[in-house]
Amino acid sequence: MKKVVNNVDHVVEEMLDGIVTTHADSIKRIDNTTVLVREDAPIKDKVGLVSGGGSGHEPAHAGYIGEGMLDAAVVGEVFTSPTPDQVLEAIKAVDSGAGVLLVIKNYTGDVMNFEMAAELAEAEGINVEKVIVNDDVAVEDSTFTTGRRGIAGTVFVHKIAGALAETGASLAEVKAVANKVIANVRSMGVALSACTVPAAGKPSFALENNEMEIGIGIHGEPGIERVSLQSADQITATLLEKILLDIEFEGSEVAVMINGMGATPEMELYIVQRQVAKLLENKGITIYRTWIGEYMTALEMSGFSITLLKLDDQLKDGLNANSKALAFRV
Repeated sequence: MKKVVNNVDHVVEEMLDGIVTTHADSIKRIDNTTVLVREDAPIKDKVGLVSGGGSGHEPAHAGYIGEGMLDAAVVGEVFTSPTPDQVLEAIKAVDSGAGVLLVIKNYTGDVMNFEMAAELAEAEGINVEKVIVNDDVAVEDSTFTTGRRGIAGTVFVHKIAGALAETGASLAEVKAVANKVIANVRSMGVALSACTVPAAGKPSFALENNEMEIGIGIHGEPGIERVSLQSADQITATLLEKILLDIEFEGSEVAVMINGMGATPEMELYIVQRQVAKLLENKGITIYRTWIGEYMTALEMSGFSITLLKLDDQLKDGLNANSKALAFRV
């Protein structure tokens, strides 16, 4: 295993130190926790937005802290859900009296621990609501989930819910727009190589040089099938076909995200986007905006995911609103 680390037991702690020392003007860390929050939190009369999960998906989730997106991110160990007490600290840190919305990716550990934290916060008099993101069309009831997994589409939830919260909207309104995004966002990914959790010291699964995994999860969970390596256009068509079958996109405007999984050059992501644009045009689907880069990674996995968000005027406004988040500036 080759990793740029000092000690595999300290990777998350040292990463958090690096984030805070780099962005000390905008992010602070709650003492004795793995919770990062906006420097100006809590913000008077503003709904607080909290998300999080295991490390290894950077820039998720700390990269989405900032004006117009998250107020706090709760950081777990690599591919491991943060504990309820850590989530509770995040909730308390961002609560201004207007309530707190938890954005949870649909993984069993995340759902259980965030829900437990919500109950603890409510016992302390904090109004907490939650939404669960399940945008992955590949599989249901996978290794880590009951139902569909939450993957890169979560970033659009952060962006649009965060934009509305910034306007002073109520907790009910922010939750409603988050659920609207969840209802209209779909994603699917592919892996060309595995990733290695530092503490494990070996790849989480094995792919031969001529193989790829269609529908892979962001922790290396099995996908739909393992097949021979295909061209960029073939892979793109395969992923997009399943996404387009899931809800009716024809005739609509969409936001597109081509998300690298950690070790895929932008050159290749742009080649994918070229084919996405061509296929969507053929289907009568108009691309409103496109994001290309690394938004929800899986350590050093080679591969990518495609996300489509079906838009209306409210969702467009949320995407276009100002964001000062570290990894998603608008």
